[in-house]
Amino acid sequence: MSNRNKLIIIILTFFAAYFIPFSNVIIQKAISGAFLMLQDYAQKHIILCLVPAFFIAGAIGVFLSQGSVMKYLGAKANKIVSYSVASVSGSILAVCSCTVLPLFSGIYRMGAGIGPATAFLYSGPAINIMAIVLTAKVLGLEIGIARAVGAIVFAIVIGLLMAVTFRHEKHIDNDLVIPETEGSMSSRQNAVFFFILVAILVFANWAKPSETSGFFYIIYSLKWYITGFMGLIFSGMLVKWFNVKWYIMLITGIATVLLGLILYQYPILAFSAAIVGVVIGLMTADNRAKTWLNETRSFAFQILPLLLGGIMIAGFLLGMPGSGNGIIPQEWVASLVGGNSLWANLFASIVGAFMYFATLTEIPILQGLLNAGMGKGPALALLLAGPALSLPNMLVIRSVLGNKKTIVFVTYVIILSTFGGMIFGYIVK
Repeated sequence: MSNRNKLIIIILTFFAAYFIPFSNVIIQKAISGAFLMLQDYAQKHIILCLVPAFFIAGAIGVFLSQGSVMKYLGAKANKIVSYSVASVSGSILAVCSCTVLPLFSGIYRMGAGIGPATAFLYSGPAINIMAIVLTAKVLGLEIGIARAVGAIVFAIVIGLLMAVTFRHEKHIDNDLVIPETEGSMSSRQNAVFFFILVAILVFANWAKPSETSGFFYIIYSLKWYITGFMGLIFSGMLVKWFNVKWYIMLITGIATVLLGLILYQYPILAFSAAIVGVVIGLMTADNRAKTWLNETRSFAFQILPLLLGGIMIAGFLLGMPGSGNGIIPQEWVASLVGGNSLWANLFASIVGAFMYFATLTEIPILQGLLNAGMGKGPALALLLAGPALSLPNMLVIRSVLGNKKTIVFVTYVIILSTFGGMIFGYIVK
């Protein structure tokens, strides 16, 4: 950090400490909301969501050759294939707008074109099977279908718009011939390896459905058994493919199982023990494993400080989802998004874009707002803009894409969400 930036931070901190009326009850509630949101994220998302996502991002950077990435997502890739892959690639990931960031950063670093990369960035949190199904169940089939169709279409459109807007800017040298090199693992091994990593992320974060029967509830009731089984396969891969010491994985497995049985009310402790064991194993394994661990750590150092700071800002301004403890009262939001006017949809898109939504939390919030008189058009606009964006993830996107591309990306999401909401509101009125 430059001395100028340090000076700016010092000055801003001084003025904030000097002028903010901390004795005001509203300010106190907003500050409390900021720390409560930070605590909520730390308890529910850091270990189970972000840490596996960092490992996946690190693996993308190390084990996927640049030629492979460019083949499907690069500037010279087949457009139909690249945008199709990018736009639906997030459908199996139950991740929020912040958890998808390390995955996006890894893909973009490896040379993915700006269009497919931003299509993936939007699709990751927006196209979520569990969220789509739960939306249809709680908010109605019409909104559920509209959300699914809108998210897929918007991912493609936003990616194409970004590609056209920045067509003269080169992310990498497009004239460079990148050979299709094979890594230390075969294509089949890579496929199995990433499938297991993604499966651990998905099942560890499988949300409890509203109903106590059916397929999703069965998966929820078995989520830790499935996660444990995937973890067992993953341990075998580490030993066989990365030369991790077998006894380290054995000790890790025993500790994980014991914690899971003794403290079954706190599965996050067993999951944390598994993570610690994996880190120790990678530290003592071959150079590929150490490189993977270093890449994972670099993603964490880049993203976490901005992310945690952004979460606190979002909590201060808007409060914990559903609490109304932010500086901006949620009652004001509800009163401004009734009907299906351009303003109502635009306002819903902007609020959704800047407000932080943990995975699936947007659904109960929308349920309350709809009950308070929110129009169905603005509700869809918020659904299309909210999960895909948040103030925390904008700060991180800026560190990857820069100011100009970030502003354009956010603008496209807000504009498309606004008109998508208006069209839907007109159809279902």
